[in-house]
Amino acid sequence: MKHSYGLWIAAAVTLAGVTGCATKNYVKSQTAPIIQKENELDDKTRANNQAIHDVDERATAGINKAQASADAANQAAQNATKAAGDANTAANDVVHRADSLDSVVKGLDNYKSMGTVTVNFGFDKASLTKDSKDQLDGFAQQLGSAKSYILEVTGGTDSTGSSEYNYDLSNRRADAVVQYLSAKYGIAPHRFYLIGIGKDKEVAPNTTAEGRKQNRRVEIQLLSNMSGETNASAPAPPATNN
Repeated sequence: MKHSYGLWIAAAVTLAGVTGCATKNYVKSQTAPIIQKENELDDKTRANNQAIHDVDERATAGINKAQASADAANQAAQNATKAAGDANTAANDVVHRADSLDSVVKGLDNYKSMGTVTVNFGFDKASLTKDSKDQLDGFAQQLGSAKSYILEVTGGTDSTGSSEYNYDLSNRRADAVVQYLSAKYGIAPHRFYLIGIGKDKEVAPNTTAEGRKQNRRVEIQLLSNMSGETNASAPAPPATNN
């Protein structure tokens, strides 16, 4: 009886051991794929994060490079604008300016008119149109053969607006002509005698739209020194500048 009881205990222990091993093997077989899947996901996550990091670095480098190029281009544009402004200022410094026709005409006894041209402007505008530039280009062809000459540039306006504003506007219109001829044809600034007369001298009645259009103009007159001595006979620069 005692011997049978011992065998039963041994069988029970053996069965429990077999059952435990089976359970562990089952659990292992079930969890192994899950662990492998998690490892694969971790690997993919790390790869994705690295890829995102690489893209971000390349994007940042690209943005920085583009910004540097934009900054350099902007600086170059500013330098060019400043250089052009300095050149324009230097040119304007030696352009003879007058506040009336009399201050120029009184010194022109030895000068003869060799040609004139008139260009018109839009209402309250001081920029040259294509048609105006074409007219100035045709006029400039005479300058190649001209000797000891000066250019009288007279800006005018219609009667709209105050006298002070129109004086300024007429000067800006005359400036536009001077800058165009000087830049395109290399005419020395000292050859220009610029007058802004505002609305003081109309060439047509300001009572009609057509008349006002004609008054919004700049007249350019080519004057040649008959004695051939530009420096000796040129009118003295006026005392008053606008």
